[in-house]
Amino acid sequence: MQSTVTWSGGMAFDTELDGFHFAIDADAEFGGHDKGPRPKGLALSSLAGCTGMDVISILGKMRIVPASFSVEARTELTDEHPRVFREVTLVYRFEGESLPLDRLTRAISLSQDRYCGVSAMLSKATTIRWELWVNGEQVAPDAG
Repeated sequence: MQSTVTWSGGMAFDTELDGFHFAIDADAEFGGHDKGPRPKGLALSSLAGCTGMDVISILGKMRIVPASFSVEARTELTDEHPRVFREVTLVYRFEGESLPLDRLTRAISLSQDRYCGVSAMLSKATTIRWELWVNGEQVAPDAG
């Protein structure tokens, strides 16, 4: 795995990862011009994407296919520098019929405890908690 960032002016960089190109930039208060997402935000997206892929893969092996599924990752930054994630909350949202809670919980737990490498890295620096919502109802608060 390799990623290269090439300065493109101001605080913006062209990022290349696995043949994909995208811009990253800083907030305006730090000289950025909103040409792309912020690096810390990408870390949150990476966490949500990693665990989301795990959960869908695990549920597929259980022959469970939700009508829709999303993972929201949210955090606040510490006040002192370096500003890091204070704590991360992952919100797993499922929609669909016949979604057994024990298997949804098992898939999430397996992702968090065994398979998601991004979670394993970030959990060394901060607490990661999760919530489970099914068909608009919260069924597992503050797990993890």
